[in-house]
Amino acid sequence: IKVIAVTGTNGKSTVVEMLSRILEEEGLKVASLSSIRFKISGREEVNDKRMTMPGRSFVQGFLKRAKDQGCSHVVLEVTSEGIKQHRHEFIDFDAAVFTNLSPEHIESHGSFEKYREAKGQLFKATESVHILNMDDDNIDFFLRFPAREKWGYGLKNISLPGIPHSVWAEGVEVSAIGSSFFINGVKFSLSLLGEFNIANALAAIAAAQSQGISLETCKKALEKMEGMPGRMEEVIRNPFRVLVDYAFTPNALQKVY
Repeated sequence: IKVIAVTGTNGKSTVVEMLSRILEEEGLKVASLSSIRFKISGREEVNDKRMTMPGRSFVQGFLKRAKDQGCSHVVLEVTSEGIKQHRHEFIDFDAAVFTNLSPEHIESHGSFEKYREAKGQLFKATESVHILNMDDDNIDFFLRFPAREKWGYGLKNISLPGIPHSVWAEGVEVSAIGSSFFINGVKFSLSLLGEFNIANALAAIAAAQSQGISLETCKKALEKMEGMPGRMEEVIRNPFRVLVDYAFTPNALQKVY
C-alpha cells in the first residue's frame, strides 16, 4: 500500500481531498484521513476525534483497515503536533507533500524555527518522493532533505536547482465563483474559491503526476469538485452571501479576506 503524507500550515485537508479524488478518478481504491473525515473505499466517517491526526493506535488501525479492504493508496494529513508526538513513526511514506508554512502552534513548539523543524522531520523520514511549494519562503529549508525524486509546484514559474520536475499554473484567473489556469496547455476550471486553492490544486496535481497520473485525469477529478465542507463553503447566497471557512491563523485569514 502506498502512503502519501500532506503537511503544512494551511491547505492540508483540501490537498488530501483533491489528491484522493484524483486517485479515485484513476480507478484506484483509496483511503484518506484528514481533519474533516476518515474515508476508506468510498465509505466515510466524520473525524470526531478533535485531532487532525489521531494517535498511533488509531492511525495504524486505519492503515490496516485500508489494506484489508484492498486500497492501493492512502493519503494522510500529518501535523507538526503529530510529528512531535511521534504519531508518524513506523509508517513507510512513499511521498510527502509540503503546502506552505506560517507561524502556528508556537505555544507548543516554543518558536517558529522549532515548528518548522518538526515539519522537516516528515521529509527526513521520507526518502522517496518530495512535493514542494516553490512559492513558499521556506522552500530552501525543505530542499535540504534528500529524496529519490523531487517535484515542485507554484504560481510564480521560477526554477530551482535540485527540483527536476515542476508543475506551474499559467494564465491564472480568479473570480467570485471560482478560478481557472493552464498547465502545459491543459485548462483547469475550479469551482473552489481563492488563489490559495489553485496552490492546493497544484500540490495535488504534482503529487498525482509523481504517481504517474495524467493531467487529463487530474482535470476531470478537480473539475467535479463543488466545494469542501467548512472551507470557503457558501451557506447562504440571498439576501446576502455567507461563507464558512476554517481559517484561524493570521496568514490564512488574510488570504480568505
